[in-house]
Amino acid sequence: MLKRFGISSLCLLAACQTYAADNDQALQNISSINDVDNQVVLRIGGFYSNSNSSMNVTNPTLGQDFKIDFEKDLKLEESQFLPFFEMYYHYNERHSLYIDWKQLHRTAEVIGISTPFQINLDDKIYDIQAGTKLKTTLNIDIARLGYGYNFYQGNNYNLGLSLGLHVMFIETGFEGDIGTCIEQDLILKCDQQPLNRAIDESVTAPLPDIGLYGDYEFSPGFRFTAHAQYFYIKLDDLKGRLVDIRAGVEAEITENWHMTAAFNYYELDVDYTQRTSADNIHVADYNLYYSFIGPMLSVSYRF
Repeated sequence: MLKRFGISSLCLLAACQTYAADNDQALQNISSINDVDNQVVLRIGGFYSNSNSSMNVTNPTLGQDFKIDFEKDLKLEESQFLPFFEMYYHYNERHSLYIDWKQLHRTAEVIGISTPFQINLDDKIYDIQAGTKLKTTLNIDIARLGYGYNFYQGNNYNLGLSLGLHVMFIETGFEGDIGTCIEQDLILKCDQQPLNRAIDESVTAPLPDIGLYGDYEFSPGFRFTAHAQYFYIKLDDLKGRLVDIRAGVEAEITENWHMTAAFNYYELDVDYTQRTSADNIHVADYNLYYSFIGPMLSVSYRF
């Protein structure tokens, strides 16, 4: 009897020790998971883009509207290296918030304009004559804010759904021999004295986008990542489409530093009619096409 009791006690003690070790390991795993999931990731990178932008203007001689191309007519660069910035906040294992920003700033100078045109910027009409030396600026910034939820998880993979909003900040500027025009008795009269600069700044309303994302750790320190986001809208003064597809490999350099090499397909096509907020007067019609297909590199820091 004592022998059986001794054997049982030894087995119970061994079981308790095993359970305690397993419990400690489980707590460590949970703590590790929480440390990974509750973190902030900052990512900075760059890529080359292809752009095609146009604006509807008026021919003062014929009195007809026509489309002027920023790249062909005003010599803005079609291909340009662009920076981007992203920040993610992961919390409670399955949830995340993100914000990203892309910038396309271009300036070019034309010695002589072949066709005269008039533009309406900031509720004023400006006159640009043929042969005028003209400096053109077109700056576009795209900011996105969103939420992601991992609806399917495993030991080394995640699959989630994202919902977000994006806003476009558009700045159009002309500098050179520009005259101002005023309307008197239904006749548009233009002042021949040039102005230094005509500029207009506008912001689109927050527009929604939806997407899927996922990642898979196929080897220690190496993870395959991918996402796809889509947006389409057609309203009275706005028609637009956004497609963003990215797939790449993220490598762990150190515990906090990571590097990502990815292939990205990004396309933004927007037809935008700008009106004054006070009396709803038509100002300008924009067609902004901004696309990129190719590699992109980025580095990220986790803390």
